[in-house]
Amino acid sequence: MSLLMASVLTTVPISAINLPEKSVILPGNPVQQSTQDNLSQVVSPADITPPEFVQPDITTSSAIKNKYENILRKSRDKIQFISSPNLPELKDTQPVTEVVQNQESTEEFFQSPHPPDSDNPMSQVTSVSQLQDVQPSDWAFGALQSLVERYGCIAGYPDGTYLGNRSISRYEFAAGLNACLEKINYAMPAVVTERSRSAGYAYANNKINTVNNEDLISLQRLQGEFKAELQQLQQRVEVVEKQTSELQGNRFSTTTRLFGQAIFSVQGTNSPDVDLFPRDGVPERQGKTNLTFTSSAQLTLATSFTGRDLLLTGLSAGNLGSNASLLSTNMGRLGFESNTDNNLVVSDLSYRFLASNNLGIVVGTAGVNPINTFRGISPLEGSSDGAISLFGQRNPILSIGNGTGGIGFDWQISDRISLQGVYSAEIPSFPGDTKQGGLFGGRYTAGAQLSLAPTNNIDIGVHYLYSHSPDGLLGGGIGDSQLISPFANPTAFDTQAIGATVAWRINPNLHLGGWGGFTSSKPSNLSGSVETTNWMVFAAFPNLLRSGNLGGVLVGQPPKITSSTLPDGFNFPNFSDGGTAGGRSDTSIHVEVFYRAQLSDNIALTPGLFVIFNPDHNAANDALIVGTLRASFRF
Repeated sequence: MSLLMASVLTTVPISAINLPEKSVILPGNPVQQSTQDNLSQVVSPADITPPEFVQPDITTSSAIKNKYENILRKSRDKIQFISSPNLPELKDTQPVTEVVQNQESTEEFFQSPHPPDSDNPMSQVTSVSQLQDVQPSDWAFGALQSLVERYGCIAGYPDGTYLGNRSISRYEFAAGLNACLEKINYAMPAVVTERSRSAGYAYANNKINTVNNEDLISLQRLQGEFKAELQQLQQRVEVVEKQTSELQGNRFSTTTRLFGQAIFSVQGTNSPDVDLFPRDGVPERQGKTNLTFTSSAQLTLATSFTGRDLLLTGLSAGNLGSNASLLSTNMGRLGFESNTDNNLVVSDLSYRFLASNNLGIVVGTAGVNPINTFRGISPLEGSSDGAISLFGQRNPILSIGNGTGGIGFDWQISDRISLQGVYSAEIPSFPGDTKQGGLFGGRYTAGAQLSLAPTNNIDIGVHYLYSHSPDGLLGGGIGDSQLISPFANPTAFDTQAIGATVAWRINPNLHLGGWGGFTSSKPSNLSGSVETTNWMVFAAFPNLLRSGNLGGVLVGQPPKITSSTLPDGFNFPNFSDGGTAGGRSDTSIHVEVFYRAQLSDNIALTPGLFVIFNPDHNAANDALIVGTLRASFRF
């Protein structure tokens, strides 16, 4: 997620995964699209658009391992600033019973009998030449010219167009006819009709005296033809006004909107032979698994007080824990895991605001970490609509530290360059031992990301993070995150991590990209260091087979200890053989495919499969196969 920036809380991935949400950067636009032109615009609270959801991760080590990360990551348009009035979407001819849907455009299209609003220059057309899409060669040009110049009862849309080729229903025509009749009655001499006199119009303002008998006969015929529609139209308008009053009186909040997400999934793995103690290369156990059906739900309250800020309050509950059958590395974890034993937890409590036109600030006790603060680059990120594996979501170095609360910023340096920074603690509210929690105790992370868009179809994120761990666990949640032998006494480590993520939009239907990461960790009271690497390449296929769908293929290496030079007895890779120095001798390879079918704007169904070859970076282990069927509902 990114911070509240410019006309949005900043951009997130180029992904086509939010189709048509709200949130896709179309080809030709840089990831840091300039928003400074919109900074002066103030958003209506009703225009708050929903944030994207990310499942909370679970801390699997130390006394505080049941804390949960936030479910939200920043979407491209957290707040949509209004730059100009937009024309409502125009629909084709509607049935007679659908007058309510057509009423809004009808009222804009036809001239009101009352004096025009000075703020709307198109509320009255005094010459047909004012209509941009009407040409003298048009077959109806003469009729329009007569209606405009003789009677003044035609108006254009706010953008100066007439849209003469659009079909209308009888109700729309009746409404336009009524408006024109009122205009003519308003402008006619006082001797015309008793209806005009009873309407109370001021005939001293008469500007038209060209209404002849043929016009009057035609008008009377039209009134008779559409008498029923005109009467029903008035009744329906009254119903709409009543319903509008009820909605305004009972709406949830003038400043807050509620968004939600529910995920239902079926998943399972094979039963591979597992070598728990790799000293002899002989498997000691067979992994066991069951086919499971699970669910999770997230609710988010998005509140804007000024139109240039956003308060996020997130709640989540779920019962999907790790489905992996191997120890230590958890390489079979799913990207939408959320195991809270169905207890409701606060997953996000953060406030985002603009400190200046190009600087956004985020602060909170939950939901503030590198994942939610740095701008997303990968189009496959998203717990409900992206890759199915945890490793496929993003560069895993962004997860180190298990940060939840802290402070961050997003600085839009130029149209193509931005900088994000964050300081995040794992348990900022912990009041006890400073070695286990607190804002500057326990596990914490500080980091920055430089987000670049060198061309209109390439996005790059360069990451740097510093993390302190009190117990020798990186907290990344996937691959080699344990730095010290389980038989040695835990010790504190300081880790520096660097990495980069790139995404290239070759065309609207094909995106390529990848990432790489490196970490170097040094213990506080021991000599030596531990180094890890990870990498991933991916291809995304937006609109595969059908508009709004998404296919994905990923191949990569989960985090792996490549070097460990701690004293004998402390090194993790050879923990079962005396803990001698050295890195992993084998390498795990992650291969994943998935296909998201967007059944509607709110419902998506995603079957997926990934295989881990040499899981746990041990060639003695059988390949781990994880399959799932994910159903997502967002509202």
